[in-house]
Amino acid sequence: MKILLVQTSWLGDTILSTPVIAAIKSIYPDAELYLLTTVLSAELVRRDPLLAGVLTYDKRGQDRGFSGISRTCRRIRDLRFDRVYSLHKSYRTALLLWCSRIPRRIGFTNARLGFLYHIRRPRPASEHDVIRNLSILSAEISAEAFNSRLRLFPPAAEDMRPAVQEVLHHVQDFIIMVPGSAWPTKMWPWEGYRQVAARLLERGHPVLLLGAAAEAAVAEKVAQGLDVINLAGKTNVSEAMLVVSRARLMICNDSMALHLASAFQIPTVAIFCSTSPAFGFGPWQNRAIVVQRDDLPCKPCGSHGYKRCPNNTEACMKDLSASRVLQAADALLT
Repeated sequence: MKILLVQTSWLGDTILSTPVIAAIKSIYPDAELYLLTTVLSAELVRRDPLLAGVLTYDKRGQDRGFSGISRTCRRIRDLRFDRVYSLHKSYRTALLLWCSRIPRRIGFTNARLGFLYHIRRPRPASEHDVIRNLSILSAEISAEAFNSRLRLFPPAAEDMRPAVQEVLHHVQDFIIMVPGSAWPTKMWPWEGYRQVAARLLERGHPVLLLGAAAEAAVAEKVAQGLDVINLAGKTNVSEAMLVVSRARLMICNDSMALHLASAFQIPTVAIFCSTSPAFGFGPWQNRAIVVQRDDLPCKPCGSHGYKRCPNNTEACMKDLSASRVLQAADALLT
């Protein structure tokens, strides 16, 4: 049997989907299991030994539009899958899989164009996203049998670029700080991160900054004048995985970094500004402390954050003290 699993959402969503890989293989141990995901997310999963292969769908790049859907459909059809499980709920994904003519298509009841799936299964909104993803298999395996551990396999250090190898060779027990986010209202102000970094350095803790290229400017503000190691914008996804797996502590916003830390069981201070762990995207199975404002009637204002504060106060971001973050870090370092 050949099975396709589909998750073409954000990087963090892909990380939270990885327990489904092991769950499918536990049900169908002899099946060839493939994952369809984005180009960036492919780097997260391509070393998973349970996957026979990883397919990429560049939905915002060369595969965008109907011509891209058509090309991707042909690639999927050529592999002759027997069934597909779709964790992504978009119109585009439903149409893509319908066009691929896979004989058995399983999606969620709240998927757009859900009638294009043969089977639709409920997705419990109140659960953590890991459990929501595993519910795609709810009729095939009992909840007690779920292995909900996140699965990521970083590359070997010798396969990394020399600059990353150098850091990992010479720096031990470092604390990672990731001050950026794809959404501005999820970002605790860089001044707070700078205060925390300075205090940690005073106590003798090495501090390393990580982030995507788009977050390099924020990290540079945090780093200016401080003896930190700034790798923001200087690592790819695979290198970031390896660096996080070696960390002593993670301090970050509600972002992909939070889920990387959970995957590698790194203690984490998770700063939630406009969003909330109640949406199902909080820390998972690692030691973690969530720092947030619990007294704001406007929070949370959305599950994904916004480009700007809807009421122009930014209270959930600016009125969160560095002392609270340091207190949480100290608790996890002891």
